[in-house]
Amino acid sequence: MLKQSFPNIITDLPEAEIEIKGAKGWIAQGKDHQIIFIDIEPSAEEPEHSHDFPCWLIMVEGKIEVTINGKSKIYEKGDEVFFPPDAKHSAKVITRARGIVFISGKGLFKPKSTS
Repeated sequence: MLKQSFPNIITDLPEAEIEIKGAKGWIAQGKDHQIIFIDIEPSAEEPEHSHDFPCWLIMVEGKIEVTINGKSKIYEKGDEVFFPPDAKHSAKVITRARGIVFISGKGLFKPKSTS
């Protein structure tokens, strides 16, 4: 069972525009990278996609199934996932999950529009 969402120091960051139903995230934007703090409801799915830069995820809580280049594995609290550049990947959320994603590129996520 998920204990909490992220603390205010995270949720006071700009909220990310995320197209995955049941997902909410906050962006820490650097010059050439992003860090996304993501909170995802069970049964959410990220469709297969790829990008030309690497990403790294560490699971804070919960359980997800990640498929990278056709190979699936379940990840839980404390597990790390590396997404190589151009790797086709997708994810299915098994239990509500929180994770921190480092993106070696600055434009994958945009701040949610406030208008």
